[in-house]
Amino acid sequence: MFFRKDYAKPGPGVDRDEPEKTGPARLAEIFSIECVTLVKLNLLFLLSCLPVVTVPAAVFAMNRVTRMMVLDQPVTLLYHYKAAFKKDWKRAYAAFFAIAAPLVLSGCGVWFYLSRAMAQPLLLLPFMLCSTVLLLTLLASAYLYGLLTTERSFRECLRLSLLLGAGRPLRGAAAALAVYGSLAFAVLEFPISGIYLLLIGFSVPCLLGGFFIRMELKRL
Repeated sequence: MFFRKDYAKPGPGVDRDEPEKTGPARLAEIFSIECVTLVKLNLLFLLSCLPVVTVPAAVFAMNRVTRMMVLDQPVTLLYHYKAAFKKDWKRAYAAFFAIAAPLVLSGCGVWFYLSRAMAQPLLLLPFMLCSTVLLLTLLASAYLYGLLTTERSFRECLRLSLLLGAGRPLRGAAAALAVYGSLAFAVLEFPISGIYLLLIGFSVPCLLGGFFIRMELKRL
């Protein structure tokens, strides 16, 4: 089947004594193993987003699957995607709105106060506050979905994501740039980027985001 992966199929052996690859070598290894699955995942994600109201659950399910890839866990795409989509939909919607609401509100605040700060310098104070909220939300969101794949409560995941976003900003910034930056660029370049968005425009940035923050989550 198109969305099933055959782990029983013979392939090149892996030396058990071989040291675990890290950095770019590990990322290249993941892509070499999961390249076809990433295309399938992107198509499955787009299909499951068509009703629009299912977007939060689809985002959560995609993050769950790419997290498994980063952790080198076997992925049966349709099974694991469907399980995350159906079982964890409450956490999915909570995570989506916990990220979307402050992003939208602080983004609007940044635009509103900055456009008026030249005439009224005191408005730089709420502008700085909105900018801080916007930045912290972007950094925390890079960690949140990875944390939600654990057995921790949603409140604990949210707390840890905020702490990691503030305390480990470099990894979070790299992950946020991979996800939000690539999506923004693709949207600006549409329709030229149409094929990219269709095939890998969501799954690959999601994988990259999870890869960049993997070591920080490993330390928890």
